[in-house]
Amino acid sequence: MAEAIVALSTPPGVSGLAVVRASGDGVFEIVDKCFSGKVRITEAKTHTIHYGEFRNKDKLIDFVTISVFRAPNSYTGEDVAEINCHGGYFVAEAIIETLIENGCRLAEPGEFTKRAFLNGKLDLTQVEAVADLIHSTSQQGYQTAVRQLSGEFSRRIAELKKKLLDAASLLELELDFADEGFEFIDRSLILKAIDEAIDYCRELSSSYHSSEIFRSGFFVGITGFPNSGKSTLFNALLKKRRAIVSEIPGTTRDYLEESIFIEGVAVRLIDTAGLRETENIVEIEGIRMVESLLAQSNLILVINDLSLGQTNSDQLYNQLLERYETSRVVLVQNKIDLIEKHPEGRDYEIFISAKNNDGVNQIYEIIREQIRKESEHIKDVLVNQRHYLLLKRASEELGRARQSLLENRGNELVADDMRKAVQTLGEIIGETFSMDVLNSIFSRFCIGK
Repeated sequence: MAEAIVALSTPPGVSGLAVVRASGDGVFEIVDKCFSGKVRITEAKTHTIHYGEFRNKDKLIDFVTISVFRAPNSYTGEDVAEINCHGGYFVAEAIIETLIENGCRLAEPGEFTKRAFLNGKLDLTQVEAVADLIHSTSQQGYQTAVRQLSGEFSRRIAELKKKLLDAASLLELELDFADEGFEFIDRSLILKAIDEAIDYCRELSSSYHSSEIFRSGFFVGITGFPNSGKSTLFNALLKKRRAIVSEIPGTTRDYLEESIFIEGVAVRLIDTAGLRETENIVEIEGIRMVESLLAQSNLILVINDLSLGQTNSDQLYNQLLERYETSRVVLVQNKIDLIEKHPEGRDYEIFISAKNNDGVNQIYEIIREQIRKESEHIKDVLVNQRHYLLLKRASEELGRARQSLLENRGNELVADDMRKAVQTLGEIIGETFSMDVLNSIFSRFCIGK
C-alpha cells in the first residue's frame, strides 16, 4: 500500500497559478470528498482534466482544474491528481490542509521522485538529473541534465556493462573446457573492452570539477588588503552600486555575493573582507570566512593598490597561489588612474582602474576563458560526488582486471574484477542501492518534487 501524500509543487507566494500534487492509493477517493465537478475523479479517465469547485465541507476554497493520471502511467507510477488553483499565500495551503484532513499526509522532500524511482519510472541518474534540471545555474548544465533525464547516460552505462559481462562470461566459459585447451575469445578483444570502459570512466570522473561549475555556478573570490578597491571592482563587475565604497579601511566586515551571467553560466561574485593583521574580533571572524570562501572559488582575484607599489601584494598573491592550488589566481593591479607611469606587466597580473571602469573587461575575458575550458569537459552527464567515487572505483577494478589479463593470470581473476566493475557501474544507475544513499540524494530535493 502506497500511503497518499500531498504537497505544493510550485514555488509558494504570489503567482497566477499554483499546482498541488497528490499521489498514492485512494488519492482519487480523497479528492472526491472535496471536489465537485461534472465527473467524479474516481470515475475519470486517465490523462484528463476536470473543472469544478474545491471545498472544505461547506466552505468554498477555489475554482480549480484537476488533472488525472492513473497508475502506472504517471510520474510516480501511482494514481496521481494534480490540482491547479490560483496562486497566492492562502489558496494552495487551504487545499493541502483539506486533503490532509481527508486522508493524505504531507510529502517528504523529494518523495514523489523517490516513489518514481522505487516504482521503476526513473533510474538513479535520472532522479539526480531532475534535481540538476530544477537547480541548474547554466544553459549547458540545463541541457546536459535534460539529456541525462532522457536516459542517455543510463544507456551508455548499460552498453558498457553488456560488453564487460559478455567478455567475463566467455572467460568463465573457457574454464569449463580448460582441460581440452579450447579458447573462446581473443584476449586482445577483452583488453579492448576493458580499455574502452576505463577510458570512459576516467573521462567522466575528470569532468567532476567542471560539472560542479555548471551545476552550482562559477565562483569568483575578490580579495586583497583593506582599501585596495575590492568593493569598487565588485560594483564595476555588477555594473551597479551594491557594495559600500569608502576610503576607511575595513568597510567590508562580512562578505557580499551577487550573480551575473557570462557564457550562459551563473558567475557568483564574492566581495570579501580585507585581509590584514587585526585584534578586532569582528574582523578576525570575517577573515576566517574569507578563507573558506576562497577555498570554493574557481577564480581568485587578488586586488592590489598600485599607488602603494606594484609588489605590495606579491606575498599575499604567492600565499594564495600555494594554498589554493585548484583555483586560478590573478593579481589585479588597481588604481592605475593614480599613477603617472604604467609599470611593465607580469604574465600573472592585469592593470585596471575599477573606479573609472578601465580594464575591467579583461576580467570578464578571463572568466569567459575559464568557463569555455571547463565546458569542454562536459559530456552526457553532470558528474556529482557519488558518480565520481563510483567511477573511480570501477576504473580501479577494471585496472586490476587489465593487469591480470596482461600477466596471463587465471580467467577467474580477470572475470571476477570485471564483474565487480559491472556491479559498481550498476550502482551508478541504482540497480543496487542502500537506503542511506537514497536518503542522501532525496534530502536535497524540495518538498513537492
